[in-house]
Amino acid sequence: MGSQRKDSFLWGKAPPNLSSVEKQKIGAVNIHKSDLLDDIQKLRLQIENVMTEIQDSELEEQSKHVVKNKRFLCGKKKFNMDHTKGIQYLVDNGLLEWSAGAVAEFLYKEDGLNKTAIGNFLGEREEMHLKVLKAFVDLHEFSDLNLVQALRQFLWSFRLPGEAQKIDRMMEAFASRYCDCNTGVFQSTDTCYILSFAVIMLNTSLHNPSVKDKPTLERFFSMNRGINNGGDLPDELLTKLYESIRNEPFKIPEDDGNDLTHTFFNPDREGWLLKMGGRVKTWKRRWFILTDSCLYYFEYTTDKDPIGIIPLENLCVKDIRDPSKQYCLEIYNPTGQKIKGCKTENGGRVVEGKHQSYRMSATTAEERDAWIDSIRTCITKDAFHDLVAVRKRKVINNIHTSVDRDRGHHGK
Repeated sequence: MGSQRKDSFLWGKAPPNLSSVEKQKIGAVNIHKSDLLDDIQKLRLQIENVMTEIQDSELEEQSKHVVKNKRFLCGKKKFNMDHTKGIQYLVDNGLLEWSAGAVAEFLYKEDGLNKTAIGNFLGEREEMHLKVLKAFVDLHEFSDLNLVQALRQFLWSFRLPGEAQKIDRMMEAFASRYCDCNTGVFQSTDTCYILSFAVIMLNTSLHNPSVKDKPTLERFFSMNRGINNGGDLPDELLTKLYESIRNEPFKIPEDDGNDLTHTFFNPDREGWLLKMGGRVKTWKRRWFILTDSCLYYFEYTTDKDPIGIIPLENLCVKDIRDPSKQYCLEIYNPTGQKIKGCKTENGGRVVEGKHQSYRMSATTAEERDAWIDSIRTCITKDAFHDLVAVRKRKVINNIHTSVDRDRGHHGK
């Protein structure tokens, strides 16, 4: 025990034979070591703070991303309910650039958008909407497609609205794009326009069960005589289009937004109205679709089957004052007899209606008048036929003008 271990410095004890200079050096090393440990501790704390800031920043970015996605989804839902308000919401929140190209890409590529809302937006006549329509149509590639194939692609990307002027603008844009992609197939966009309508009407006539007199190939030929700047289109082309439609009707695009019924193709008008009805006369909100000279009404926009059908043949419509509601319209039988309407009871049984008139209420006077005009038009004539007739007259007038110009030139 009394002996001193020579390696005692390994146990933390300074050897007794160190000089004062050596002791100072060891002290300086210990101080430096202590400073290094302090610096390491400070670096560790700084690293922890930086990591915390990075994590906080990532969480903040994730939170912003979640908020952005929620707002984007909210904007899409708003669009499906009201296309104007939906687009405005997305633009105001910096989620969509208010340019024709950006809006067109949104309408063309974004999932979950209501196809009816897309059609209504594209059909508006404001300058920006017209630019969006052109950009939207230009996103379609129709090269080397026959007209039916191109129409299938085009009509799958939205649902045609019911108003004739909207249909006219959209089909004009389609015809122009198709002719740009397929130069030489038709002599003018008017030819493509007229034939496109002929194909759509052929689709309806061949595949609508209510149409008993199905058009033959010969009648399809006859319908389209002289539409190619006064000349006839090749029988082979018309035959191919006819057989394509006969073998496979146009598919109706189902609404990705799941907000509107997809039972009816190309309605003349659709929207919410209040309807007077029931054993106890009360106003109930119903979704109305006007098509094929019938007015259908549903409880919800997602319903595939209507709860009531009003055939409009031989009926009249007028605006009417009602003590309980504003902006009313009434559909009535001028003979005073019961209207041959029907409705579905709770058990699913279809029963004949007992109404001599039907009364509805719109939200504004303009909306009421628009419904009255659409119903009157539906009762008396077909908007598609009117559009085609106008375009055929244009083709004929162009031919006559060209002939007169040539005669005048030769007479000089």
